[in-house]
Amino acid sequence: MRTLYAELKPNSTDWLEVGDGHRLYTEESGNSEGVPVLFIHGGPGGGCSPDHRRFFDPERYRIILFDQRGCGHSTPHGSLENNTTQTLISDIELIREHYAVDKWLLFGGSWGSTLSLAYAQAHPNRVLGMILRGIFLCRKRDIDWFYQDGASHIFPDYWQEYIAPIDPQNRGKMLESYYTALTSENEIARMAAAKAWSIWEGRCSTLHPNPHLVEHFAEPHVALAMARIEAHYFINDAFLEKNELLEKADTLASIPTWIVHGRYDMVCPIEQAHLLHTAMPHAQLNIIRDAGHSAFEPGITDCLVRITDEFAGLEQDA
Repeated sequence: MRTLYAELKPNSTDWLEVGDGHRLYTEESGNSEGVPVLFIHGGPGGGCSPDHRRFFDPERYRIILFDQRGCGHSTPHGSLENNTTQTLISDIELIREHYAVDKWLLFGGSWGSTLSLAYAQAHPNRVLGMILRGIFLCRKRDIDWFYQDGASHIFPDYWQEYIAPIDPQNRGKMLESYYTALTSENEIARMAAAKAWSIWEGRCSTLHPNPHLVEHFAEPHVALAMARIEAHYFINDAFLEKNELLEKADTLASIPTWIVHGRYDMVCPIEQAHLLHTAMPHAQLNIIRDAGHSAFEPGITDCLVRITDEFAGLEQDA
């Protein structure tokens, strides 16, 4: 079974002014002459980590990471102003131009798969291929499953802690109630809501309990950005039209695509990967039988690394 590549440090880091008061953290590692790949992190609001560089052979890939608006090292932290799917797509184009990349491979999981699809549909001529994990179509039913009624039946014990910050009379509208708490002026209530929201996601993300992942999600800096930005996007339907990603999937028919999804993903149920594969029959669908949502579960990591190696080989042979 394949594991992550060895730890590596970035060759360079940079700050990119993208307008609207936002400043993005970007970095480059690996081979500056290699296949350019953009790692698109999840959330929205999750930010990148050093381990995200390790899905790629550093001798064959030019690895570019960035923290999306309002999260990770990007500033202002937790900002919802001018933070939409469309502004993120524009940011990615600015990053591509900044690094003088003509076309690149997109590697995105969860919300990263959402944003990868949206970017590719807007700029298909800039995409070499896509490796998409934990497909999230961002439809109302997908959001309701995790935040209102669905995963609650699989993790009823964790659910009780998730709903605890919300007044019982408001629990019929969890997303709206959380959004109110996360955007309130009450700093204590805002932080309590952020931690409960983020811990819920961390607990549900793996097939087997992973306390280290939950601890990461509970870190105040991580929790506040992710909870606020996720609630902001989800209450606004991810700034997408209804079924937009599926309805425009035919525009991606010429882009090599791999889909990787855990059979027991409780954050983004596998139906979403199946529907995307139906809309993109040329894509290769990989169902990992013993995994949930996280990219760091052994079966999913193994599959992702094998695919990145395969893609690098295809590019070298081209």
